[in-house]
Amino acid sequence: MMTHTFVLGCGYVGTRVARQCLKQGQSVTGLVRTGGSSARLTQAGVRPVRRDLATDDLSDLTFAGADVFHLAPPPRYGSEDLHTRRLIAAFDRTGHPRRVLYVSTTGVYGDCHGDWVDETHPARPEADRSRRRWDAEESLRRWGRSSGGELVILRVAGIYGPGRLPLERLAARTPMVRPEEAPFTNRIHVDDLVTACLAAMEYGLDGAVYNACDDSPSTMTQYFIDVADAAGLPRPPLISLDEAADRLSPGMLSYLAESRRVCNRRLREELGVDLRYPSLADGLSAQFDAAGDRTRPPAG
Repeated sequence: MMTHTFVLGCGYVGTRVARQCLKQGQSVTGLVRTGGSSARLTQAGVRPVRRDLATDDLSDLTFAGADVFHLAPPPRYGSEDLHTRRLIAAFDRTGHPRRVLYVSTTGVYGDCHGDWVDETHPARPEADRSRRRWDAEESLRRWGRSSGGELVILRVAGIYGPGRLPLERLAARTPMVRPEEAPFTNRIHVDDLVTACLAAMEYGLDGAVYNACDDSPSTMTQYFIDVADAAGLPRPPLISLDEAADRLSPGMLSYLAESRRVCNRRLREELGVDLRYPSLADGLSAQFDAAGDRTRPPAG
């Protein structure tokens, strides 16, 4: 009997995951919040279910024996992921999945002062956005221990790809911190992340954590410079870290407060993931050069 697959949070990444599952002959349901997203899934051939994990009743969804890709975002505020806790309560009522793949963040490692980190590094989330992901990880671990359901966690770096590059920010000439003061950041192309999700669901060890990132961390400023060069846009103006406190958003400042280089060896060696875009240069070349796509954000 074929296992049914749920993709919770069927957006930029989740829709791509759902399409690949369909190509593999799986029966797929995508969970989304809006009517527009529901229509988009229908066009893609994915059965949509419109629910909000924050508020809606989930008791009519039968998760028993299913494979669940959990990509739904946590709440926007606070340090707890109450959405995931409501989801687990629904499992208790309607039946437990066979396996859950949870898409977390490398942000749970906190500020590592530019050091290399792997999955053995202790989690020390500092920003609330990372604390919410850590709370979801811990909630799902408790669920796995009590229910016997399997859990695999992907800790994902910054996602880029078509439609997800900082082109508007570059066009607006928003400044960035000088390279010598900029933190190390990590990223992964959306296509490689989809590959990682599918591999983790199929081959990941129960209870295991895998970092999902490419082979080539760089400073945040270098990332913006590389995107600008690939897109044919001016490089961002450079300012000092002290000046950034007055000129950048609180959200950007929170990212500037953390620096780490994340190792993906376990993803490649244990899951057999062969990255299509092992560096940012590879991913940008595929998007801009090979297709002749010199896309710029609209003027004004």
